[in-house]
Parts: sequence; C-alpha cells; structure tokens
Amino acid sequence: MSEERTFTLAELAKYNGKNGNRAYIAVKGKVYDVTDSPLWQGGDHQGAHQPGADLTAELDLAPHGTENLDRVTLVGVIAP
Repeated sequence: MSEERTFTLAELAKYNGKNGNRAYIAVKGKVYDVTDSPLWQGGDHQGAHQPGADLTAELDLAPHGTENLDRVTLVGVIAP
C-alpha cells in the first residue's frame, strides 16, 4: 500500500460491493479490499457476512482467523 487511507465507519459502509462499488471490510482496525475474492462476490461472503463493515467481532466466530487476510489487499485503517 503506497499511501495509507483512513476511513470512518460511515465511509467504509459505502464500500458494500453492490452497484459497482468495491467491497471493503475492516478487521482489527485495518481495512481490506475483498472485491476480487471469489468468496466475496456480489457483496456477500457465503451468506453470512457483508462488506462495508467492521467484521472484527464476527471473525471470532469464523472457521478461520486473520491468516486469510493475506490474500486480499490492505487499503487503509479505521479512524480512531
């Protein structure tokens, strides 16, 4: 990532993967672009999660941890 962008939660919500928008998720204060992941097509992740949100708490319930975030692009951070 060349320049770190800071997102508010309201800004992040716009990146919901619908109507041509990119799909971003936040986890532990970092924002990731999941648009090109086959598991996030159409603004949905296997019927359980939607982009445009902070999914930190939901990740605790997932069958995987943060290691899968290495497969997507880090695009910024959540505003403190």
